[in-house]
Amino acid sequence: PPPTSSEGGQAKSGGSAAPGGRLQYDDPKALEKAKKSQVLTRTEGQKKVPWFSHLPQYERESSLSQQLSQRQNNIIHPEVLKLGLKFADWLIVGGNSRTIALLHAFMQVVRDYQHKSEETAIDMARNLDLKPMISYLVACRPLSIGMGNAVRWLKGKISHLRVTQMSVQEAKDFICDEIDTYITEKIVFADRIIAKHTAGKLRDGDVVLVYARSTAVEQALLKAHGDGTKIKVIVVDSRPKLEGKQLLESLVKQGLRCTYVMLNALSYVMPEVTKVLIGASALLSNGSVVSRVGTASVSLMAKQYNVPVMVCCETYKFSEKVMLDCICYNELGDPDELQTKDLTDWRDVRDMKLLNLVYDLTPIDFIALVVTELGHLPPTSVPVVIREYRKEVTL
Repeated sequence: PPPTSSEGGQAKSGGSAAPGGRLQYDDPKALEKAKKSQVLTRTEGQKKVPWFSHLPQYERESSLSQQLSQRQNNIIHPEVLKLGLKFADWLIVGGNSRTIALLHAFMQVVRDYQHKSEETAIDMARNLDLKPMISYLVACRPLSIGMGNAVRWLKGKISHLRVTQMSVQEAKDFICDEIDTYITEKIVFADRIIAKHTAGKLRDGDVVLVYARSTAVEQALLKAHGDGTKIKVIVVDSRPKLEGKQLLESLVKQGLRCTYVMLNALSYVMPEVTKVLIGASALLSNGSVVSRVGTASVSLMAKQYNVPVMVCCETYKFSEKVMLDCICYNELGDPDELQTKDLTDWRDVRDMKLLNLVYDLTPIDFIALVVTELGHLPPTSVPVVIREYRKEVTL
């Protein structure tokens, strides 16, 4: 894996990078150049689908931390090291959960910063280097767009210390307080407000279809149920993660009427659906939605049946990027997760390859409404939000 910047795990590799700065993993020269400054070496996947060979895909490994322990002058903080291993094993999933864990890890990095007695906040801003740690995390699992936005914001706060007269301890307290505020305002409170706005759009008798699991969507359904709105929920799920099972369990415990179906039964249940709620990994400036793979299929089917699709998304996930497909930018999961009893020996079949995409792209034409902490917005208003909130350096 290459050295990375803070923007969603995008790597700099000179002229060999694709537009937007992402390293082309199917470019041998660029890959060899990037390996010279890598923090963590991972075994690349042996059977890649050619259309997606420009994306990183790795084999399962017994221990990623072993090679780090053998490095001299290892500058990866233990909290970041532990977090990367959890990311690699998918023990922490979901955009909000990963972002919160990332910021908490960097908060500990700031607290444990070692300094001399004569140092000031200016020296701290100059010496506190997050780049190797970000590179390590990206090698474990690529950062989402929202996580990239959060890292860029954090780097901006650290750079701000260069123009202050704080002591190192004051600077540490300042950064930690800012991180706490970011998590509280941009994620925790944002989800509560989104839940309130979304619940206000649901009416008695509504049949709400949801896909996979989103914390914002889950809170919205629980809020509507808590307000006394009588709704029925259809949870659509798909392999290999089956995240919808966790959402189903959470909703049933609170007393909601639920139906659980797989993605291939979508056309069977859609005629009775009145609203569709989906979460988002990112909302792009052209109004397209990046979300768990399968979301585009759900939105397309809803469009065919004239069912409105509402996207629940926090503004910290808004991005200036523009994507027309999910091929150029995506993440590849472990192909072994797709194997069944009949595919246990798939690696021995010469021409067989398994593709485990993590995200897909839902076009703006399928989206009726975007619900954020700022209120209800049409998907065409994403560039307006990015422009108006530019001063916060959070987008």
